[in-house]
Amino acid sequence: MHRIIPLTLVCLVCLGSCVRAQTVTVQELARLSTDSSYTLQGIGLVMGLPGTGDTGKELAMARPLARVMEMNGNPIPDLSELSKTKSVALVMVTCKIPRGGARLNDELDVTIATLGSASSLDGGQLFVAPLLGPIPSSPVFAMASGPVMLLNVDIPTTARVAGGAQIVRELVMPAPETHFTLVLEPHYRGYGAASQIAMAINDSYFNSPAAEGLRVAKALDDRTVAVNIPDGERPDPAAFLADIMSTQIATELLKLPAQVICDVRTGTISFTGDVRISPVALTMNGINIVSTVPPPVATAADPLISQSQWVGLSTEDAGSSRGAKLQDLLNAFSQLNVPVKDQIAIIAQIHKSGQLHAKLIMR
Repeated sequence: MHRIIPLTLVCLVCLGSCVRAQTVTVQELARLSTDSSYTLQGIGLVMGLPGTGDTGKELAMARPLARVMEMNGNPIPDLSELSKTKSVALVMVTCKIPRGGARLNDELDVTIATLGSASSLDGGQLFVAPLLGPIPSSPVFAMASGPVMLLNVDIPTTARVAGGAQIVRELVMPAPETHFTLVLEPHYRGYGAASQIAMAINDSYFNSPAAEGLRVAKALDDRTVAVNIPDGERPDPAAFLADIMSTQIATELLKLPAQVICDVRTGTISFTGDVRISPVALTMNGINIVSTVPPPVATAADPLISQSQWVGLSTEDAGSSRGAKLQDLLNAFSQLNVPVKDQIAIIAQIHKSGQLHAKLIMR
């Protein structure tokens, strides 16, 4: 009977496996120069707190609370009437608009933080608060309200309202008409990377590296690539832009130093350069990673681990001391259905042990 080890990954350094080159799209490497994130902000009141709010003697909270009551048909002529109030907290409300902007009636998360003496926002409800742009005299772009959820129980003075901001004024940059500029993400910057992106766009669009006179993309420096929209594409620039942003590029052609980029928010892992892993042994969340040479051989006393529980990694040759390739490890993760969250944690642990020969970037 085979000995089964739950979700065990044995990384074998051996010969003969074929490694698939990693490819990424332009939109993973760069953004439109007009794409930028914004932060909306405003002042609001969290109500319904169980005695953990600001004291009513704090005029910064008492004034807006009195204004709310007045607008709802219950004016407060003397602020001293609110002196015993401890169920309301004055808060700063912020909402981050992602790249690409926001459309009318989009619902986005908001973050709130106390401004006064309130000790906890737990159990409260954010009253309707207008959110303005970051520039003075900006108009109202969103209205925020909703039930409060603590971000961290150990820090009860900051919280989140899921989908609490409703966009009432659009934040969208106009579509390009004749040209646009791509800006490489900081960790991909480099003249080699910029020129390779421009070359890939030209070759993909015209399907001919020799179409020099018709090239639409040109690297301007180590971070920017200018793209002209051909006359025939200008009636429908959105389709042209989609094609450009989906252009695939082999990361090994970017001529970048070895680095691994893990985006925890989107659950993606990408890397540049020739990323290697030295012999390592670690266990995390029930996953065992061990580099062994030679591969284990089944015996009657010690049968081989089930094939579904282990896969092989390779080096370039039998005498190589460079270690296994990260791409092989990611392929192994895929075969064993390891969650991306666990993959990122394992890569971070390998980096911490000094066995990941690349710069690790966590986003």
